Amino acid sequence: MDFTRRETLALGAGAVALTVLPFRVNAAAEDAIAAFTGGAAVADGGVNLTAPEIAENGNTVPISVSAEGATVIMLLAAGNPTPGVATYNFGELAGSASASTRIRLAGTQDVVAVAKMADGSFAQARSTVKVTIGGCGG
Repeated sequence: MDFTRRETLALGAGAVALTVLPFRVNAAAEDAIAAFTGGAAVADGGVNLTAPEIAENGNTVPISVSAEGATVIMLLAAGNPTPGVATYNFGELAGSASASTRIRLAGTQDVVAVAKMADGSFAQARSTVKVTIGGCGG
């Protein structure tokens, strides 16, 4: 099989783009966390994130999150093209700071929950979900 110079350059550019794309997506999730926290330190723990270890279909992945004493919880799918999934605000009269939903995942990736506590501190939890059939065009 003979390739022209133009085809070779196009294949090379496509390979470079596919190599760099996952790093840009994960960077978008880290940027969203930094914007949410205002650059403050984020502690591990204090947030309960429940997600399946293996999801047979990425279109509907059940997720639940809770954090005792949280005022806001942000849910991210780190490998999705748009990582922000949901932000839950809890008022003083909320019975508990917990929520559950179904999300769409593009492929195997980390789901991240970041909670802002009543005292102004931040906590997070991560869970890796292995997706066998992609939900975002996969």
